[in-house]
Amino acid sequence: MLRYHAGQIWGGVMEFLLYLVLGSFAGVLAGLFGVGGGIIIVPVLVFSFTLQGFNSEVLTHLAVGTSLATIIFTSINSIREHNRKGAVRWPLFIWLTVGILMGAGIGAITAEAISGPYLQKIIGVFAVLIALQMALGLQPKASGTVPGKIGLTVAGTVIGWASAIFGVGGGSLTVPFLSWRSVPMQQAVGTSAACGLPIALVGALSFMIIGWHNPDLPAHSLGFVYLPALLGIALTSMFFARFGARLAHTLSPRLLKRLFAALLFCVGLSFLI
Repeated sequence: MLRYHAGQIWGGVMEFLLYLVLGSFAGVLAGLFGVGGGIIIVPVLVFSFTLQGFNSEVLTHLAVGTSLATIIFTSINSIREHNRKGAVRWPLFIWLTVGILMGAGIGAITAEAISGPYLQKIIGVFAVLIALQMALGLQPKASGTVPGKIGLTVAGTVIGWASAIFGVGGGSLTVPFLSWRSVPMQQAVGTSAACGLPIALVGALSFMIIGWHNPDLPAHSLGFVYLPALLGIALTSMFFARFGARLAHTLSPRLLKRLFAALLFCVGLSFLI
């Protein structure tokens, strides 16, 4: 019996260490790419939850909801650092957020209606397509101006809806969109990082409410948010987000775009394979 309890404790320690390491990577990605870190958090959590024997019907939704909750913490320090360097376009943020607040709630409801395995495939296809679009430059000719208030609100609604489904901070859509509309890459990343906060707040709250009475959830869950993972990731991600944001302002826009595309492509393949 004592050996059994010691094994449980050791397993819990190793699980928490995994979340601490994951949080450090997520923080760097949040600051570097404005993606909130969810693009790497979701696949690692899916793998971790599978090893722990979580119910296959809920583990993907649990990973997405937990990822959105962690982005609340990663985005705060990332926003502060980008804003300190003048890289956040606040007028764009305001009108994108109007749409995000509507889209994120609808996205959480949409994700809940999709089965876990099918949701993983959708996330994989999404990541690969965005990666190819950025790497190959498959986009319309850049416009000289950004959209007006209505255009930004519509774009924010789509970004919030998709981000809640995929458990990301919206950077995989916001960064290409703003870059297409001739916003400089560093400013696109900074503004995207700011948009990650309202996406995370609305998305995480929606996943908590939707999954609240699900009987298949593991212990220590608040709806579709797994608290041990949230705590471990949050502890390290907030610190490393500042490092990533500083690094973003030392890299060339061209290199930043290529690194972002390579990251998305690898994550997409991991879900599809």
